[in-house]
Amino acid sequence: MSSNQTKLTLKQMAKIPTVDLSPFLREGSEDEKRKIVDTISEACCMYGFFQIVNHGVPLDLTSQALKVSKSFFESPAEAKLKCCPLPNAPVPAGYNKKPNPSYEFNEYLIMLPPASDFNIFPDNPPEFREVMEELFSQFLKIGMVVEKILSECLGLPPCVLKEFNNDRSWDFLIAISYLPATEKERIGANPHKDVSCFTIVLQDEVAGLEVEKDGEWILIAPQPGALVVNIGDVLQVLTNDKFKSPRHRVLRPHGRSRNSFAFFHNLSGDKWIQPLPQFTKQIAEPPKYRPFLYKEYLQKRRESKSKHVTRLEDEITISHYAIPEE
Repeated sequence: MSSNQTKLTLKQMAKIPTVDLSPFLREGSEDEKRKIVDTISEACCMYGFFQIVNHGVPLDLTSQALKVSKSFFESPAEAKLKCCPLPNAPVPAGYNKKPNPSYEFNEYLIMLPPASDFNIFPDNPPEFREVMEELFSQFLKIGMVVEKILSECLGLPPCVLKEFNNDRSWDFLIAISYLPATEKERIGANPHKDVSCFTIVLQDEVAGLEVEKDGEWILIAPQPGALVVNIGDVLQVLTNDKFKSPRHRVLRPHGRSRNSFAFFHNLSGDKWIQPLPQFTKQIAEPPKYRPFLYKEYLQKRRESKSKHVTRLEDEITISHYAIPEE
């Protein structure tokens, strides 16, 4: 890598802000909280991504989660296939794999809320289930804190997003392993936008997650103890495009695998989604999206993914529900 390329990479890495959330987890001053809200507001408007530290999720837990995940994905194929999803699951909880040469190179295990009967966990490592359930619980807690902060960023009354989105049964957690890059292919996850309200990501030390900004891919460099947060499609619609769901991707590393977790802070599938009145009627702005049922959107997205769509313009997105400008 040339010195110019190195400088560019460092410049790109510095763009995504890292925010200390401790004032929201203790009795921080209003001034401290306001600075956090301002920083996250700017990040959500510019990139749709930010990182958080001192978020309350124990470091020993995140380290152990990455360790047991790596151990599971390195186990024999026959052991992993015993964790394949059960039929008729609302989300295919369990193990799956996508080594499609024209699509993506990763394998993953989806976990629904701990009480779900559809969850399937491996026997080895033996602590896998306990660690996953605790990680889910911790992400659920910090998700509620992030939701409250985002409400403040949007100038909404404290409970608007919480009351609109009070069903946590559709949240889910994914453990992901990206295979090492080959000479011909580095894509681990194609450019896409998340269907969630927002997503919380735990990365290992291996870089690969990137967000697109003005045609440039910006690396979101892993930081010890940090979690990544990105805005999803639901918040883009609810805010009538004030916050944007960012296009992002994962590039696979050379010579080693990459492990991560993604927690999707979602809506109930039976929820109707449309721009909130605070971003339309109350400020005399026309809605940019027609109402749609969340589970209908999820189904259309799954159908689109099953066709191995690789171009963003061919994928079903929230633009499917956009109201044409007059």
